Amino acid sequence: MVPAETAAATELLAVRAAELYYEENKTQDEIGAILRVTRWKVGRLLAQARERGIIRIEIVHPRARRLALERDLTARFALKDAVVVPAPADDTELQARVSEAAADYLVSHRPVPRLLGVSWGRTLHQVAEALPSGWSTAVNVVQINGGVSLSKRPGTAAATAVMIAQKAGGQATLLPSPAILERLETKKAIEGDRTVGGVLGMARGASAYLYSAGVADTSSVHVDSGYLTPADIARLVERGAVGDVIGRYITADGTIADPELDARTLGLGLEELRASATSILVIGGEPKHAVARAIVTHGLCSVLVTDEHTARALLSDADTDLDLDTGLEPATAASREDAS
Repeated sequence: MVPAETAAATELLAVRAAELYYEENKTQDEIGAILRVTRWKVGRLLAQARERGIIRIEIVHPRARRLALERDLTARFALKDAVVVPAPADDTELQARVSEAAADYLVSHRPVPRLLGVSWGRTLHQVAEALPSGWSTAVNVVQINGGVSLSKRPGTAAATAVMIAQKAGGQATLLPSPAILERLETKKAIEGDRTVGGVLGMARGASAYLYSAGVADTSSVHVDSGYLTPADIARLVERGAVGDVIGRYITADGTIADPELDARTLGLGLEELRASATSILVIGGEPKHAVARAIVTHGLCSVLVTDEHTARALLSDADTDLDLDTGLEPATAASREDAS
């Protein structure tokens, strides 16, 4: 056992070495000369300072990633990959960071998805804007759910798909249909059209899907686009809806909230997302925690791009569920840290 006085002296030496190295930018050789120890001893002191939490290194660039959270998410939810970015206080900046992270992921993703299926909405349009021109070559894009609407705002399905394709030197194939039809008979007729059917068939053959999710409230793009009314949203919430993914409103259990409405929704279904090898969900912000949890815990994505607060909420919810399943009291954050 190391005497207490010796341990305390070594810790103070580690603090001093850390100060000289990180605050005064001294080299390890210079620190050794100042502290009268060898260069190798300085290296051990700095390592000790990191191990004991004396030094905490934080990367603060907006495009930095939270690697530990990414590892936890992939392990806990059996994801293929996860990207987690720091969460700023401002919600607008948060959405921009998550969208930039999704664009960065697409740029670096291998193998390159030669046919990319995309949804639409505000987040997806931000991803399209964040992609650099020439982010890849010969990537074709196909729309995976209807998006023709009365909305005049940027971010429509066509504009998003075309922008992503053009920046990759590819072509965009659009789905010429509204997302939700008023009558089931109309939806079936449109779906049976050769052109629409051909686009849907192409979408089913995409090598990767890129999409976001919306909340079940009046801020939804489906209200803005004229598909649903605030009263429709209220009825969906009564049925347990927590949000929508590719236009389909789901409950916390990952099931369809309103089968009748879903039958009138045109585009790929939830099972096609579950079956895809690469389905990339781009989502962030506290209002979307509930729908993010439903998607991630019920296998509706294989890749998650999000912010650190959403990541922590997902992991915390999963810990609580595990405690309840095993009959244990939910563990507090402090008790988990003590256990580790």
